[in-house]
Amino acid sequence: MKKFAYPMQNVLNLKLKMEEQEKNNYSIAKHKLSIEEDKLTSYVQRKQAYEEGLRQEMSSRLILMNVKRFEEAIETMKDMIKTQTQVVKKAQQGVDLAMQKLNFAMIERKTHEKLKEKAFEEYIKEFNEEEKKEIDELVSFQHATKKSI
Repeated sequence: MKKFAYPMQNVLNLKLKMEEQEKNNYSIAKHKLSIEEDKLTSYVQRKQAYEEGLRQEMSSRLILMNVKRFEEAIETMKDMIKTQTQVVKKAQQGVDLAMQKLNFAMIERKTHEKLKEKAFEEYIKEFNEEEKKEIDELVSFQHATKKSI
């Protein structure tokens, strides 16, 4: 009997490659999100440092120029935090989209693997039936030759 060959193996291979690509895209999106979240954290920490500097400046001698500089720095950091928050949201959306694409690719790959398994089971079934048929023929032949002797 012939060797098992899945007729849609090329499609399955393509689905495997597509899933791997989606895994890579997801990984890249997660990395980008992590970087953007780190930036946001750093901005928040800088803002807190400026606020602490402003508190210290207010408690010591009042130099208006320093107070004004801290207030401007705090406002700038607030704007940067607001902008970075939007960037983080966008990056999170990118991660979510990449995850959806990855899930879809995984479902397609699993579907084709199930089809391959069913085709292999059918192949095994046919192989067993052929083998059974050959054994029956052999037994019939042996039985017929014993009677004729």
